[in-house]
Amino acid sequence: MKLYFRYISYLLKSQLQYKASFIMTVIAQFMTPFGLFAGIYFLFERFGSIKGWTRYEVFICYAVVGACFSIATCFARGFDKFANMIRTASFDRILVRPRGTVLQVLGSGFDIKRIGSLLQTAIVLIVALAGADISWSLAKMVVLINMLVGGSIIFSGVYMLQAAAAFWTIEALEVANIFTHGMKEHASYPLNIFPKWITIFFTYVIPFGTVNYLPMQYLLDRIDGMGWVYAFIPIMGSLFILPCIWAWRMGVRKYSSAGS
Repeated sequence: MKLYFRYISYLLKSQLQYKASFIMTVIAQFMTPFGLFAGIYFLFERFGSIKGWTRYEVFICYAVVGACFSIATCFARGFDKFANMIRTASFDRILVRPRGTVLQVLGSGFDIKRIGSLLQTAIVLIVALAGADISWSLAKMVVLINMLVGGSIIFSGVYMLQAAAAFWTIEALEVANIFTHGMKEHASYPLNIFPKWITIFFTYVIPFGTVNYLPMQYLLDRIDGMGWVYAFIPIMGSLFILPCIWAWRMGVRKYSSAGS
């Protein structure tokens, strides 16, 4: 981890060299997510509630997913841009270094400018938690933290799968955006408002339901008995990273250099 934080410190210094550009980008990142949030806000202005979900409860879904997405795009930027390493043969240098490829690719990209969108979702989350009818306890606070951590891990895993695909396709496929930006849009709402197959997909395939919709049942006291099981679901969802790491290692073993 010491090496990883050294990577981060170098990237942070380089991004802060042009302070005016950095500040303007952070402001843009802060303002951009308001488009999606405005859509959710006006939806509730018109209909009041959706399948029993109040505006503040859906705001929590939006804020948790938005925060997880911002954290993942900040720290897993190396995997998001990995296809360029394949095209330019930069990955060859990583392979000859005496450190793991996952650590080095993670350390190759860090986007501190995502703090703008993270700040926006943090503000929405604070307002939503204050407005929602939640009887707080230490266990529920831990669950909320697990939701944020688990969601960040799942998004990072999706980026890792996208990067692994580049070993076979040379460049990242645009279809991967369905599982990053597309999933962010869908997971910003409770899953039970969508068709059943979408709920199943986001629970058992790309398990965003385990860090959003299902633990929300526990936070809102909508589960009678055995509710504590739902408190552990975000941890179970974060195990999604394991098959992603396996796919990455399969790609690394398949890689035979760019030849340049």
